[in-house]
Amino acid sequence: MSMTGGLYLAQVLKAHGVDHVFFMDAILRRSLIEMEHLGIRRILTHSEKAAAYMADGYARAGYKPGVCMAQSVGAANLASGLQDAFLGHSPVIALTGRQAAVNQYRNAYQEISHQPLFQSVTRFSGRVDEISQLPHLIRTAFREAMCGSPRPVHLDIAGHTGDLIGAQHIDSAPSVDSIFSSYTPFRPRPAKEDLVFVQEALKLSHRPVLVVDKGAMESRAQREIEAFANAANVAVVASLDAKAVLIESNAWFAGVAGTYSRSCANEILAQSDLVIFAGSDTGDQMTAGWTLPARGTQVIQIDIDPFELGRNFENAKLIHGDVRETLSELMLMDIHTKRAPWLETIQKAIENWRIHAEKHWTDDSVPIKPAHLCHQLSNFLPKDAMVVADTGYSSEWSGTMIEMKYPEQRYLRAAGSLGWAFPAALGAKCARPDTPVFCFTGDGGFMYHQSELETARRWGIKTITVINNNSQLAQGAPNIHAVYKDRSETGQKDIHVYRDTNFADLAKVFDCEGIRVEHPAEIASAIKRALMSDKPVVIDVVTDPSARPMSGAPRRAT
Repeated sequence: MSMTGGLYLAQVLKAHGVDHVFFMDAILRRSLIEMEHLGIRRILTHSEKAAAYMADGYARAGYKPGVCMAQSVGAANLASGLQDAFLGHSPVIALTGRQAAVNQYRNAYQEISHQPLFQSVTRFSGRVDEISQLPHLIRTAFREAMCGSPRPVHLDIAGHTGDLIGAQHIDSAPSVDSIFSSYTPFRPRPAKEDLVFVQEALKLSHRPVLVVDKGAMESRAQREIEAFANAANVAVVASLDAKAVLIESNAWFAGVAGTYSRSCANEILAQSDLVIFAGSDTGDQMTAGWTLPARGTQVIQIDIDPFELGRNFENAKLIHGDVRETLSELMLMDIHTKRAPWLETIQKAIENWRIHAEKHWTDDSVPIKPAHLCHQLSNFLPKDAMVVADTGYSSEWSGTMIEMKYPEQRYLRAAGSLGWAFPAALGAKCARPDTPVFCFTGDGGFMYHQSELETARRWGIKTITVINNNSQLAQGAPNIHAVYKDRSETGQKDIHVYRDTNFADLAKVFDCEGIRVEHPAEIASAIKRALMSDKPVVIDVVTDPSARPMSGAPRRAT
């Protein structure tokens, strides 16, 4: 059977369940035409980075590969957009065009070497120089993206727009390993002796804590984590990526720990005598700069990726296994130990934090306090809503103050790239069209990719974007002011401040729904109106520029 490389590639994507691709023209036009006949939506964006962010949000929301594409000159921009996917463990497949081999090293128009650009932000980067390589390399790309803990991959395809390969013919039908259409495709089980070790450690522990991170969410282990916590009587704290692992009312769940965190979660983690990391990279944000748990605390680390085991904790018990499978196996063993004093300690810490938080949640003064905005969002989020949060203060406010009250609710957040949330939310909505998707960002973050409002309106991608509009990059303000405080001369201390911008009016320019909120009493009606709209919605909330998140000051454990 003979077909063009363009059709071959389109059929491979379709066979893997990819129903959207995100691209910046001009790239793989023959494939794009074939995709139309296969029912794949082709989302043209306004920048390569936005295309990468949309593919990232699509992949994280759908637990499946996301695809982004750009021509040769756009490859550098596309690579920069993969940083968040790499840090966030997201299986994005990036396809770029490049000049044919005969034109390399000859000052070909708009051509630079692509391999160094993608080396740091992908697990695998390969070159398709001739059509005979395409079957092997596209299968490799899906396998590398999906196996273990997911990561981005890249294929550099011959032809300025990739169509040198797209136009050539191949004499075979696509061979597809369908197992790589969703993660996690392989779920290794731990050794029996490792399970016995955990069982014995739990029996001896008085204050055990399960630290849940992105790997547990990749494993979709929420039910197993809840069952394990209730059976073994262990506290659960989470990274921002795993914020929605349990509902707020679960007695054992203390919320987000580390830096962008709740003080009660850090307090509980600091008091633990046994810490089980479940799918965690054990990085500085989760451990508050590696000060939590306390030095000398017994540590067990469970991870599907053997290269993460033992990275940051010496003398830890290292268990290679999928989180869901490991906890399922433990549930078949006798792991129950009564820990009434520990539960009392946990609930007291949570109660104290909530008493303090309540003062901020109920503060309905003007200008609007971000904590009050988050509380109102918590009250009106649909039961199956997904919140997609930007980095910085957007992660801190939403991570600590928005409550996940229903097990169907989900929370995704940027791994560090400001401006990620809005295009990522569009991608998430493409993956989950029936899910109410809320983007939570600031004015600084939204301005990165506000032009994608046109993309959302053109394709009917109905997200609800809530902008915490304080007319500044607020997270940098304390540090700037601290530097000026130590200087005798006067200076411009407001270099982080923007002009006041009405994003509701901007949304209307793009024929989207725009709602301006300047008083706390208007928040609820704005959310209800947004949920009823048949257009993408921007809720522009004018907030207090002096407000700072109530993140838990990380305790330095000793």
